[in-house]
Order: sequence, then structure tokens, then C-alpha cells
Amino acid sequence: MHKIRTLNAIAEKGLEKFSRREYEIGSEIPDPDAILVRSHKLTDEDVTPALRAVGRAGAGVNNIPVSSYTDKGIVVFNTPGANANAVKELVMSGLLLSCRGIIPGIEYVNSLRDHEDKGELNKLVEAGKKKYKGTELKGKTLGVLGLGAIGSMVAEMAMQMDMEVLGYDPALSVDAAWRISRRVKKMENMQALFARADIISLHVPALDATRGMINAETLSYFKDGTVLLNFARGELVEVEDIAAALDSGKLSQYICDFPVPGLIGKPGVICIPHLGASTEEAEENCAAMVADQVIDFLENGNIRNSVNFPSLVMDRNGEGFRLAFANKNVPRILGSVLSILADRNINVIDMLNKSRDDVAYNIIDIESKPTDDLVQDILNIEGVINAQVFD
Repeated sequence: MHKIRTLNAIAEKGLEKFSRREYEIGSEIPDPDAILVRSHKLTDEDVTPALRAVGRAGAGVNNIPVSSYTDKGIVVFNTPGANANAVKELVMSGLLLSCRGIIPGIEYVNSLRDHEDKGELNKLVEAGKKKYKGTELKGKTLGVLGLGAIGSMVAEMAMQMDMEVLGYDPALSVDAAWRISRRVKKMENMQALFARADIISLHVPALDATRGMINAETLSYFKDGTVLLNFARGELVEVEDIAAALDSGKLSQYICDFPVPGLIGKPGVICIPHLGASTEEAEENCAAMVADQVIDFLENGNIRNSVNFPSLVMDRNGEGFRLAFANKNVPRILGSVLSILADRNINVIDMLNKSRDDVAYNIIDIESKPTDDLVQDILNIEGVINAQVFD
């Protein structure tokens, strides 16, 4: 029986995918095969001997020590795209808040709560609303930095609102490219996008290459009065430089999902309390997606949507037994494993091998059931991290 430990409340739509005949699930499960997590911060102390996978019910994995877990052969899964619609809809609200006097208008109306005469109230409302006149999004230019699952949906949404859309993504995948409308004007670089957009929306992950990417230097390419939306990651911006750009007029507004000291309450700033993926539907989608991925890994060795191991999926043909192992991405390890199988007269039915950065992952279907001695011989090969047998 597989053991699954949950370190946050995981939506029932995901938990119900685990057969209670084959899985034991709970928040206090000792030495689990896999951990399911949302925002809980994991450390090396959470690693126990049996742990083979961590499933993050969401896209970001900043709360997981990915590099350390990779060295230990622990596959870290996430759920890209599962919460994309929820974030897209919040970005839409950010766009509307940026151009219409919605929030100050509501605050003004609330200040009139003590006026009981309807006629007098109407006069005050009509007189006061002039201060909150806004502009329309139609015809404005939106620059979308990052055209993945969320960015491509934001681009499509903006075009439906008759905005001109510019896009740039230095790491655009083939799948993402197919999702993007031809009406999105692809920019050659980030600076070109910044220079032409009235509103800029960030949709890139927080990596070493992107942390602090919105800073005094990159802000210098912005048009005066640009609106910046950040519903991706707070770490993408340098807070002091954002504040300075607001003071100088380079930015007219900064609307984000990540409240931080120094920006809360500052004129021109709207901070939302990290609501991007906080919908019932998004939580259910993430839970169901991560459950499917963890189940397929534990039962078949397949890897989908891992942030630290290569994607590797091989269908089961109903015959033989499956052996999967992870190793350091160095020469001759796969050959050594195949030699061990050949020396034992074990026939290989099918095989897949892929690498990613410093690690490689292998699935081998064989005719006869691997013995404990065989698995140990494989583990004894220098560079092999772990090995697992599937019936």
C-alpha cells in the first residue's frame, strides 16, 4: 500500500482519486511515498527514507527545496495551467481597476453612508463622480511578458476587449506557441515590449534569471505613465525601484497580487492579498491534476509536469515487469544497467531514457520479475540515485 502525506488542505476532488484499497492518506502519515502540498514550506527534514515524490497543487515551487530534493532523487511535480483561468480573471479585474476609478469611487460612496435623504444623496453622487472619470481599455496596448498557460490566456482576453497585444517570451515552448493567436505581435526582446506598451502584465516564473527583472534599468524603457500588473511573482520586481518609478511618474500604477512593506497604501498602488489561484475551481483542478500525476508515477513510474526531472511516459503493454531508476547524468550508467540485465538473461521489452540538467531518468520493461539482488546490483552502480520495481 502506498502512503500519501498531506501537508495542506487538498481539495476532495483530488483526494478521491486515491483508491483507499491501495493508498493510505493523511496529514500524520509517517515515512510517506509521496507528499501533497500547497503553500507549506518543505525542508530537508521532511525527507524520509521512502519519500519518492512531492506533488505541489499549484504552479510555483518556491516553498520546496527543489535542488536538494533532486540530489536525493525525489521527483517534484507541479500543476501548470490548472489555475490559469482563475489568475486570468483576476488579471482582468486588475485591468479594469487600472483604468476606471472603481476603488476610489466605492470609497467615496461609502463616505456618504450617513446621508439618509435620497435626493440629497443623488446630488452628492452626481457631483462627486466627476473626480473618478476613467478611460477605456479598448484601443490601448497591452504588453504580455511571458506567454505560457496564463500569459496566452491573458493575451486572448485582452484581444477580446479590443486591445492591441504585444508579447515576448524568451523561453516559448512549442505547445505554448500553438496556443497564441497570430494577432499577438511578437516582440524581439523585452525592452521593445516595454517601450511600446501602455499596460504591462508579467507572467514569468521566479527563477534566478527573472528575480528583480523589473528594476531601475528595465523601468527606464517604460513609457511615462505605464501601468504595471504583477500577478505572477512578487520577487520579479525591485520594490524600491517600483516606488521610485511611481514617484517620478514613469509608472502611473502598480497593481499586484503580492502585498509588501513599502508599497501598501502608497498612491498608485493596488495590492490584492494573493488571490490569484484562490477559487474553488482552481483548487479542485490543481488537486485533481497533481493526484493523477503522483498516482501515475507511483504505479507506473511515469513522470508528467515535473520541475526537476525529465518528462517521461511509457505505456504499459500488459506484459512483463517495469524497472525505473534515476541517476546522475553521466556516461555509461544505462549501459551498465543493460549489461546487468544481459548477464542475467533478462530480455528487455521496451525502454525509454531522458535527461534533464544533471539528472537522468529511465524506464525499462523486462520479461521477468526483478529480484532484490538485481535491484541492489543496479543501486551499487556509481551514479545511480534510486531504483523502483513495478509489477
